[in-house]
Formats: sequence, C-alpha cells, structure tokens
Amino acid sequence: MKFTKIVATFAIASLVLVSCKKEEDKNLANIKSETTVVKEHKAIAAENVQTASFEIEGMTCAMGCAKTIEKELADLDGVEKATVDFDKKTATVVFDKTVQNQEKLTKVVQATGDGKTYKVLNTKS
Repeated sequence: MKFTKIVATFAIASLVLVSCKKEEDKNLANIKSETTVVKEHKAIAAENVQTASFEIEGMTCAMGCAKTIEKELADLDGVEKATVDFDKKTATVVFDKTVQNQEKLTKVVQATGDGKTYKVLNTKS
C-alpha cells in the first residue's frame, strides 16, 4: 500500500512538473517573440534632421505614462529617436522633417491614452 502511494505521488508530481514546464516554455516563447520585434528606422539625411522638445502635462508615472509615450513616438515613421523624461515632464524627438512635423508629434502624444490625459506645451525646435 505504501509503495503504491509513493508511485502515485511520484507519477502525479512528474505530470505536474512536465505540464508546468511546457506552459512556461510557451509563455517564454511568447515573451521572446514580443520583445524581439524591433522596428528598423531608415537613415535620415543630415539636411532633414530636426529636433523638437516639448513639455508634457498629465503624466503620473515613469513606466506607464512616460515609457508609453516614448514608445508611441519612437515607433512613428521618420522618427530616429524619442526620449521622454518623466521627472522633467519633457520629451525630445529627433525626426525627419520631410516625414514628420511637430503638429503630428503633438497629436500622437495627446492621442496616447484616452486622448484627454496628456497635453503638450512649449514646443521648441
């Protein structure tokens, strides 16, 4: 009887470990596929490079707000680099002026979230 319990316990433990391992592998594969997608940016001709800086009101956290806005800006066509500083409440975007402009960048920031949370102020180029 004792031997049967030990064998049954071992069999159940083995099944649990094997099934958890497969689920973990699937989750790990999903995470890797999501994080390895990197958008390639075309090189911008030196005469077309423009930098815009502006303040963003309405950000409440560095990871949720600032990083989301930064990613939205960085994923735009014609944007070479976008950085959002949560502490200073500012954004700096290096972009191709033949593809993007400050008005489009402002609209993207303000459309991030629910469309009413973020406000762009004091745009400089």
